[in-house]
Amino acid sequence: MAFGRQRVSRTPLDRDQLMEYALKSLGARMQSVRDLRRKLIDRAEPGPSGAEAVDWVLAKLQELRYLSDDRFAADFTRLRQENRSFGRRRVQQDLQAKGIASEVIQTTLDEAYEGVDEQALVRQHLERRRIPPPTDEKSTARVLRRLTAAGFSSKAIFAVLRSLKSGEQALDRAEADASDDLA
Repeated sequence: MAFGRQRVSRTPLDRDQLMEYALKSLGARMQSVRDLRRKLIDRAEPGPSGAEAVDWVLAKLQELRYLSDDRFAADFTRLRQENRSFGRRRVQQDLQAKGIASEVIQTTLDEAYEGVDEQALVRQHLERRRIPPPTDEKSTARVLRRLTAAGFSSKAIFAVLRSLKSGEQALDRAEADASDDLA
């Protein structure tokens, strides 16, 4: 007994059907050229005629400006930065996984992270993910791992962790002073 879905053999699509499939796919979600190529190859006729049809569809979509790795990289970077509060390194890795050229990645990241305060982005990430300030070494290591996985530089991470630690010490002192005043 197999666990998982069995592959249903589909009838291969011709050039016009591939174009319609690509337009629907792009209408549902933005994609890189490599991701869309993979989808189209799965649906195209096997052999050189299918590869030729896929190349034609991709060229036509780029000509119509429906498909562009530059725009994809810019939008993807902006969304990852604003909505997910990810650091530069994480966005770079995600774009590489999507098959974007390294020159495009570099220029896109330079533009997107030009005026960004990385420490503020780290704090925003901590707030959005509701990560509590570390209280001991174990929780500090956990927060450090999460922030590293989110793509932040170690310099920014340590600066924020130091400020959180000093903020806790100041808070502890203020609470101690307040309890002394009450007694």
